[in-house]
Amino acid sequence: MMSSQFQHDQELALQTNFMAHQATPPITIFTIGFGQKTAREFFDILKAAGVRKVIDIRLNNVSQLAGFTKKDDLAYFLEALVGLGYEHHPELAPTKEMLDAYRGGKVEWAAHAERIRRLLAERAVENVLMPEAMDGACLLCSEPEPDHCHRRIVAEFLADRWGNVTIRHLPE
Repeated sequence: MMSSQFQHDQELALQTNFMAHQATPPITIFTIGFGQKTAREFFDILKAAGVRKVIDIRLNNVSQLAGFTKKDDLAYFLEALVGLGYEHHPELAPTKEMLDAYRGGKVEWAAHAERIRRLLAERAVENVLMPEAMDGACLLCSEPEPDHCHRRIVAEFLADRWGNVTIRHLPE
């Protein structure tokens, strides 16, 4: 049998979560992968979509194959070419061990995705980023499509935690 204190705490948590969802104004989060895109395509897509800033959610953002997406170069190009801000948030990336297990075939996609969700919850990323600061932001990683990419999981996780979030995967 549940204690009345436990029941009270559960009800309070549900009310707080409900109020947080109600308090979040509608926002749009974009996602994009730079893989299989030229620099021209990549920057044109961001500009055409109306993105405000790019949130780099790669664990390692300095040794990618596409030279224009290395941390310092990307920050410069975003500002100079399309007037966008740049932030790196590795706390939104899976750990190296998680990536190695998935890429090495030791973990299937569904299990990998669930591990990422648990990691995001443990890190309480919905409290690290503020919804209003994420409106118009674009989550960046390397995968060309969002289907098997952590950027989709991050966007869905934030939408679930904040409510009132529209997710747009670029290009549309």
